[in-house]
Amino acid sequence: MTEDVGLLLRRAGFGPTSAELAAAMQVGYEATALRMTSPSGPDIGATAAPVPQLGPDPYANLSNPSDRQRAAAERTREAQAEQLTRWWLDRMVVADHQAVEKLVFFWHGHWATSIRKVKSSQLMLAQHRTLRLAPNFADMARRMVVDPALVYWLDGQYNTRDAPNENLARELCELFMLGIGEYTEDDVKEAGRALTGWRLDRKAGRLVLDEDSCDAGSKTILGSTANFTARSLVDLLLRRPACADFIATRLWFRYASSTEPIPPATRNRMVAAFPVPHAMLRALFTDDAFRGTAGTMVKQPVEWLVGAMRQVGLRPSSLPRDMLIQLVDGLGGLGQRPFAPPSVGGWPAGPAWLTSAAARLKLSLAGKLASQLHLGRLSPEDVAGMLCVDRWTNRTYAVLRRADNARIMVTLGLVSPEYAVT
Repeated sequence: MTEDVGLLLRRAGFGPTSAELAAAMQVGYEATALRMTSPSGPDIGATAAPVPQLGPDPYANLSNPSDRQRAAAERTREAQAEQLTRWWLDRMVVADHQAVEKLVFFWHGHWATSIRKVKSSQLMLAQHRTLRLAPNFADMARRMVVDPALVYWLDGQYNTRDAPNENLARELCELFMLGIGEYTEDDVKEAGRALTGWRLDRKAGRLVLDEDSCDAGSKTILGSTANFTARSLVDLLLRRPACADFIATRLWFRYASSTEPIPPATRNRMVAAFPVPHAMLRALFTDDAFRGTAGTMVKQPVEWLVGAMRQVGLRPSSLPRDMLIQLVDGLGGLGQRPFAPPSVGGWPAGPAWLTSAAARLKLSLAGKLASQLHLGRLSPEDVAGMLCVDRWTNRTYAVLRRADNARIMVTLGLVSPEYAVT
């Protein structure tokens, strides 16, 4: 029972505190799954991390910037990006509605868009709001197909009637809505025509449709012929049975197992709840197959760092700026800086995070966290309770027993196999 509840809290959120785990054990697994996927009332914890006021993009009013203006604008953009990343990490740590935060992070990896190309923190924050506030996947997909950051990221601003660009159309079919094998090259080409004509107005921070470069003609996509637009294209994809199957499979891959395929019965339960993501997750978490995946998922770097900060009682905004920069840079070194996925395919999963280089860097980051703690004497059992680890293996227990002081013991606990794998 304890292990099942711990598994649920670790997978549904970023990692429970000892108090959250104790409270969940009191009410039981089913009630905890319902509470996490249907949170009531406002997120009180998240109010401590209000959305940042970034101000305008420094290039918004620069039509032909000088070298000096460009250098100043780049410095401003760097500061805005730092502010945005610091805010989201802070919110992940302090939020009470952990399943909501984890799902937003899932969608960020699903519609993977990087600030390294988009550059504008304002556009990335607008996309973040869409991922957070969309009531269901259908509404999200309709908004995302004309999301300024995503369209710019996939070169949609170059997609015209006379010079089609198929990047967004291809990823919409392959990575966002249907999956490989559910469309043809002709479908991609025709879908690309449906997405022509959109331009980024940086000053307004939105897309505008240029009628002159838009292909308003008839297109045949997945066997249907119509004058498809961005909206009607998404609606067509949403009606395909493969869409619900694909989203269920992606949720399984990120929340349950990155190595074992989703069981058909589990997928059917989740598909029945489509397009509401929280309902799909509830179907997953209450399925016996989910509990059977314990000990198979490797924490992603962001999950590891956010969970660690929650459990040792630290938050990003309370740390010295230099240390926070080191932690965020450390996430980059581990391969997972928020707002900067490596490609449109998002971040990897599973054993990809278990490298010797990553282990050394995590040891350094864990030490930095532990250096901020004021601790009395601790036993290995105390550290297990703090980090919500069910039990130590004999090998890890022996290493912890030999630790010289409490900070070293916590550091070792944070880099242990038992903490890395859920």
